[in-house]
Amino acid sequence: MARRAKGGGAGLIGWLGLAGVVLLLDQFTKVLIVGNFALGEVHTVTSFFDVVRAHNPGAAFSFLSDASGWQRWFFTGLGTVAAVVIVVLLRQHAGQTLFCLAVSLILGGAVGNVIDRLWHGHVIDFLQFHWDWLAPMFHQGYFPAFNVADSAITLGAVLLVLDELRRVRRG
Repeated sequence: MARRAKGGGAGLIGWLGLAGVVLLLDQFTKVLIVGNFALGEVHTVTSFFDVVRAHNPGAAFSFLSDASGWQRWFFTGLGTVAAVVIVVLLRQHAGQTLFCLAVSLILGGAVGNVIDRLWHGHVIDFLQFHWDWLAPMFHQGYFPAFNVADSAITLGAVLLVLDELRRVRRG
């Protein structure tokens, strides 16, 4: 049986607040990029890191980016459904700290990318890493550009796996 935090509403508000912080940070950084970079512009920061402006109409790793446009609405709907499910999960499990941290990060990132799809028709990406050892997997060793929302979703997914591993070990 899932534990509920005392004052479950207060716990839910805190987790939604964290998701809101992720969302605001994501959108703020994207506004900075759109305001200061032309599409395709690259600024080298280190030998392995660039800030770029890229538009991704697809999903992770540009999956379905070449589709005819239906993917915009598919991924918008998928992100919206995920957000609703996550809010329900947060309400039901507000006392499970690691789980709620994980899904709050995913919620903030998912909503950030949904906003991009609705406003721009694509997701704005700007963080790009490249190393020679990535060349067998990615063109010239360049990992696909990503953003704060993608980072939060990835971190949230890793934390979900850790939460489940902890739960199994305790089981």
